[in-house]
Amino acid sequence: MAVTGCAVAQTDAQFSQYYEVPTVYNPAALGMTDFIKIRAGSRMQWVGIDNAPTTFLLTGDMPMKIGSKRIGLGAVVETENYGLYSSLQVGAQVAYKFRKFGGEFAAGLQIGMYDQSFKGSDVYIPDDDDYHESTDNGIPMRDIHGMALDLGLGLWYTHPKFWAGLSCTHITSPTVTMKSESESGTDTGTTYEFQANRTLYFMAGCNIPLKNTLFELLPSFLVKSDFTFTTGEATIRARYNKLFTLGVGYRYDDAVYVALGAEYKNFYLGYTYDYSTSAIAKASSGSHEVFLGYKLKLDLSDKNKNKHKSIRIM
Repeated sequence: MAVTGCAVAQTDAQFSQYYEVPTVYNPAALGMTDFIKIRAGSRMQWVGIDNAPTTFLLTGDMPMKIGSKRIGLGAVVETENYGLYSSLQVGAQVAYKFRKFGGEFAAGLQIGMYDQSFKGSDVYIPDDDDYHESTDNGIPMRDIHGMALDLGLGLWYTHPKFWAGLSCTHITSPTVTMKSESESGTDTGTTYEFQANRTLYFMAGCNIPLKNTLFELLPSFLVKSDFTFTTGEATIRARYNKLFTLGVGYRYDDAVYVALGAEYKNFYLGYTYDYSTSAIAKASSGSHEVFLGYKLKLDLSDKNKNKHKSIRIM
């Protein structure tokens, strides 16, 4: 007899520096500048709590011209470990851009893979009391994993004075199906399913130069909902001479955080510290997040089109 267990995976990983990695949430936020842009980072959630979430992220995006049309290309890789669960998301992204109303619109698509794992070999169920069953078929006792197709869609608008985007990740709410096997490798007949929540995102921000100074204010916010749980956060940062950034943020009913950033030539370094405003602060010293970045200028003009150097003088 087949037994099926089902669980719903948590929504996408939380990043306090969402403003630095918008393509994680919205595939239309590609190629917003004339640079190849790379970001790599890690987040340690709720330090001090065993098996709290830890996340690694790598993103890259770039603009490209095909004839007179401009598109954006990108990729994202995200891994997260939380408790006995681990997930891997890999996606290829493309965005089509067109100018309208004094700014640039973009429509983006992400096609990728969602991989979910459960380390059943580390499950411990006490068998010396009346509250637990050591043979619960709803809990896998062996390591299992599976994968499913994952899709995302987004819209993005960039204006000289502001930017905004609306998107949906895991748009098909992919279900990962896994089967448990015995030590001999035979199918035990037990099937487990893990489902990723379809999640909506809306984010926006702007740059406000302070007259007669080298400072500018960078307010932004992010709202997300998986149709069961909705939350949001707002951040206000001050940047000096496009080099150093200091800011604060608040995530509704969850945390306050401090954000630091530094840009030098083509390099970026960002750090945030989150302090929980919920009861979890009694067990955790906070959350830490670090991002490193690099960008490389591209020449998308047509002035050098079809011009080649002679191999005799190269």
